Amino acid sequence: MNTSPFYAKSGLWLLGLVSLTLVACSSGKSDNKPPKKTPEVGVITVQPASQLIVADLPGRTNPFMISEVRPQVGGIIRQRAFTEGALVKAGALLYQIEPAPYQASYQSAAAALQKTQATLTTLKLKAGRYLELVKINAISKQDNDDAQAALQQGEADVAAAKAALATAKINLDFTRVVSPITGFVATSTVTPGALVTASQETALTTVQQLDPIYVDVIQSSSDLLKLKHDIASGKLSNTAQKEIAVRVVLEDGSSYAHAGKLKFNGISVNTTSGAVTLRAVVPNPEGILLPGMYVHALIDMAEDKAAILVPQRAVSRNTRGEATVLLVDAAQKMVQQTIETSGAQGEQWRVSNGLQPGDRVIMDGIQGISVGSEVKAVPFAANSHTDATAATAAQAATVNPVR
Repeated sequence: MNTSPFYAKSGLWLLGLVSLTLVACSSGKSDNKPPKKTPEVGVITVQPASQLIVADLPGRTNPFMISEVRPQVGGIIRQRAFTEGALVKAGALLYQIEPAPYQASYQSAAAALQKTQATLTTLKLKAGRYLELVKINAISKQDNDDAQAALQQGEADVAAAKAALATAKINLDFTRVVSPITGFVATSTVTPGALVTASQETALTTVQQLDPIYVDVIQSSSDLLKLKHDIASGKLSNTAQKEIAVRVVLEDGSSYAHAGKLKFNGISVNTTSGAVTLRAVVPNPEGILLPGMYVHALIDMAEDKAAILVPQRAVSRNTRGEATVLLVDAAQKMVQQTIETSGAQGEQWRVSNGLQPGDRVIMDGIQGISVGSEVKAVPFAANSHTDATAATAAQAATVNPVR
């Protein structure tokens, strides 16, 4: 074996070269990290379904019946017989006008009737005798004619006396001012001792029937025309209900417990507002609805046999103000689609153009993803933890799409 210094130095050099080669190979080893995972997005699949077209219309409540109480005879108010704000029955006494003068007139008319009836009895007997006497020529025909005429005059006097008695009785009854309807009585404009006159301009009080109650709502004439056009063209169909149901939403946003029925469609358009008035009758047994309250009425106007609905949270607006949704296309890419909506149905938009059955609308999971990115579609879970930020992310993707 050669042990010269030259060969020793050469061996050391070769050993160093091998070490450097091993280090280089070690540093160039491939990365073992797993490949980037395709992001998942929650989607719903568009499917047409039969859907009632519900109109959400503003309106006001009005009494079912209202009666302004006025006196029909004059006199002094002796008594007010009701508690303001109370429920009164039809025919219940509200005011008592001093009846003494009218009682006297009634008694006088009754006496006059008795007098005319007594006179009529005499005239009847005389006319009967004269009728027999004229047959045997015991009296002249003129005397008989006068007796028969006197009898007719007496009968007319009795009829007039009966009418006068009836008038006196009516006036006497009118001293009792009663409620014409069942309802809640308002405040009184007079107190005992006040002088009132027949058919005066100022009402004594007002009675309003509030069960049921009217709900008067307004609908724009353009919306009404569009609805009629869609029904005529077959795009929509009339509801099968004989009476259209009306659901009421109160001022605080709560739902009213009792549904009503639509009873009247306006026959003219308000020239100022361009709206038509619709009237519904709504039960009000608890008296929750008061006249003049502002409410919303939900009315089933028609039915769309093949409606396409998408949740409102899935819809955003682009820079041109157009409604858009994000879809997963056949290539598993996230794309933006412009749509047209034709009204809200609860928390969903009814889509009239832009979506087809089978389209996959993205609901959540798009944080950090841009339009054009490859995604994996999974069924949407309503309780997803990303639910709260979906709308914000959708807007961001709309404003800054991948080019």
